[in-house]
Amino acid sequence: MTDTNTQIKETVTDNEVVLFMKGTKSMPQCGFSSRVAGVLNFMGVEFADVNVLADEALRQGIKDYSDWPTVPQLYVKGEFVGGCDIVTEMTLSGELDALFAKEGITFNKEAAEKIREANA
Repeated sequence: MTDTNTQIKETVTDNEVVLFMKGTKSMPQCGFSSRVAGVLNFMGVEFADVNVLADEALRQGIKDYSDWPTVPQLYVKGEFVGGCDIVTEMTLSGELDALFAKEGITFNKEAAEKIREANA
């Protein structure tokens, strides 16, 4: 498990934005992963995607690492942000924009506002 934990730690610290997900950002394998990847893609956020379906140790390891029971899991600048419901709420409230701005993550503010308008 130490190797998996080390791999996860390196991934979240070596990338500004990381999404541990089922599938990939171009081919999500579940609705929740698709929703979070879709939000990030629509907002123009550059992010690393890690397919937990490709490695059972990683699939369980990320849950242990974050002490969060589900995937997807979003990390920004090494910090766990949340899963699908939290990312969705943060997107709709503008908190995700604020987090990206604070952390110096490039994103399309107009796209974020379009998401909010479409869900108002």
